[in-house]
Amino acid sequence: MNMSFFDQFSSPSFLGIPLILISMTFPALLLPSLDNRWITNRLSTLQLWFINLITKQLMTPLDKKGHKWALILTSLMVFLLLINLLGLLPYTFTPTTQLSMNLALAFPLWLATLLTGLRNQPSASLAHLLPEGTPTLLIPALILIETTSLLIRPLALGVRLTANLTAGHLLIQLISTATTTL
Repeated sequence: MNMSFFDQFSSPSFLGIPLILISMTFPALLLPSLDNRWITNRLSTLQLWFINLITKQLMTPLDKKGHKWALILTSLMVFLLLINLLGLLPYTFTPTTQLSMNLALAFPLWLATLLTGLRNQPSASLAHLLPEGTPTLLIPALILIETTSLLIRPLALGVRLTANLTAGHLLIQLISTATTTL
């Protein structure tokens, strides 16, 4: 067993089929099936209750105009919950420990937030680039710094999230290796 600590992040395979593909299709079995009745069984009732709970928690702070985002935000929350629960299954890994997945989720959502803010409230969105009470000589430099900070934000947050998840998994791996060795 001569594995490195980073081998835990590679996707295991069985007969050439990556097990992550099988485990990512498994949560689809938990989603309710289409039927002509509203509530068909206890599982559908539990799923409906859970999705309503998530939607209520997400939409409470928003006004009525923000409720049009309910479907995409609830879907994202359920997706992230299921994908992180995959890490609990044996011989799988949590896909959110991969930088590519974090950036693939961070960039479009950041861009949508930025463009929606610029479209709906352009003066308030642009006002974030210049703090109130800035001296006149610092205005051009501060606008460049704030713009760079704004553009780098999804990359920095994606890298930070990946590093935190990877560090947690590595710490668990190191502790378990030390425990079995001792």
